[in-house]
Amino acid sequence: MVSNPKSHFHSNVHTSPMELSSSFTHSHNLFSFSSSLTPTLRRQTLRVSAVTIDPPQELPKNSPQRLLKELAERKRPSPRTPRAPPRRFILTRPLDDKRVADRFLNSPQLALNTFPLLSSCLPFSPLDHLDKSWMENHLMEAKQALGYPLEPSLTLGDDSGPAMELDTLLYLAFQHESCERSRARHVRFGHSRLFFLGQYVLELALAEYFLQRYPRESPAPMRERVFELIGKRSLPRWIKGAALHNLVFPYDDMDKLVRKEREATVKSVFWALFGAIYLCFGMPEVYRVLFEVFGMDPDAEDCQPKLRRQLEDIDHVSAEFEGKISWQDMVVYKPPADALFAHPRLFRACVPPGMHRFRGNLWDYDCRPQIMRVLGYPLKMTDRIPEITKARNIELDLGLQLCFLHPSKYKFDHPRFCYERLEYLGQKIQDLVMAERLLMKHLDAPGLWLQNRHRRFLMNKYCGRYLRAKNLHHFIIYNEKVQDAYQRAYRLKYPVTTSVQQALHGLSYAVYGKRDVRRLMFEVFDFEQTQPEAM
Repeated sequence: MVSNPKSHFHSNVHTSPMELSSSFTHSHNLFSFSSSLTPTLRRQTLRVSAVTIDPPQELPKNSPQRLLKELAERKRPSPRTPRAPPRRFILTRPLDDKRVADRFLNSPQLALNTFPLLSSCLPFSPLDHLDKSWMENHLMEAKQALGYPLEPSLTLGDDSGPAMELDTLLYLAFQHESCERSRARHVRFGHSRLFFLGQYVLELALAEYFLQRYPRESPAPMRERVFELIGKRSLPRWIKGAALHNLVFPYDDMDKLVRKEREATVKSVFWALFGAIYLCFGMPEVYRVLFEVFGMDPDAEDCQPKLRRQLEDIDHVSAEFEGKISWQDMVVYKPPADALFAHPRLFRACVPPGMHRFRGNLWDYDCRPQIMRVLGYPLKMTDRIPEITKARNIELDLGLQLCFLHPSKYKFDHPRFCYERLEYLGQKIQDLVMAERLLMKHLDAPGLWLQNRHRRFLMNKYCGRYLRAKNLHHFIIYNEKVQDAYQRAYRLKYPVTTSVQQALHGLSYAVYGKRDVRRLMFEVFDFEQTQPEAM
């Protein structure tokens, strides 16, 4: 049985000047059934209160609340006025045909048809009066420090010689990004392109020098020597020793600058300087400036590599490497007319004479013909004596076997019977060849853009991919234990294929010269494949 709910309403109203209060009491029945089916009643009370406040009055002037309120309003950022779009986004009238033709015909890059690399590093617009003013005031000091005649470069050589552009390239080399003239686009791009080329010129020059000076060493000590000579911490010392620091920092004391600012600026000028020297005079002049002008000493105590365990080298070297080769020997050396190779001494420094013991082995008969068919070897050469061609092909066969000889096979018994020295040489020459290719292909690109593209083309994982695409990685000679480990983890082979790829470039440079490196990189392996950008 359910009883009717009871409701109770109670209201109290209290009125005052500041408060109005009302109370409502409402109750309703809640049913709870016990075991005996007897309902129980619960009562809840709901109280609602409302308060009225007088309208706010204005605070006095000296009130702290008013001062805080005004301060908060002042801190609010003022609305920004819309800015005009940058000039590069404003559409301008296209140049007419006559102005476009004049702009291209007056470009210094079209002045030299016989030297495409040199012309690609010239500014894309003629130098103005501000550029010529700097050259009149400071260029003689730079040429005197470097040991060049003080006359204008137009009088250094004949009308078609690359030395005619020495003044222009030296001017661009000293216009680093902190200079006033670096705001000009043609000056800024010209300096960055020389900077991009010069770093690879220096690395190749020192690699060739140390490979011939230390014919028994592995590449690791050579890399340490190169770092001590042309590392960014050593460059300010060479610049100051050659009295060129006043041209690099005309308004600042180089010793009082922050180390990062000093080293970055000096490195930019130093590399661009050797890019200009290489374009005008070639690699022999690079050695002269390095060791005579800047006074670099490879036998100095601070340039020595750290001590490490050396494997005993029982194999002999060529007779021409019995004494240490100096930089003067690198400058005056010219290969004989009937030389077997484009760089005979460099080939002897990388391919030991003891490799003849591997001639006629199973790999020579089984794998070498397939590799030579893919690479297009041997190249047709017009030699005066047929025996020279035959001897060159024999040495080429031994060099190819050395390129595919992994260090795990014979290195611990014969330290030079592996591809390490050829790999070191090939890495440097492929960097320089790719840099020259990009400079001649992209005439109006800045150096930083070229550097990024260069890195994407020659990344280690891509170099090994080019070799594996030709199925040449199956011919690499491993030790049995190492080969078993590589079969279980196949990705361990990827650095090896990169090393073999670079060793092939080093061998082609020593045997046939730079032109064959270009053929391998851009015709055989197609190094200019479009690679995805790093995310």
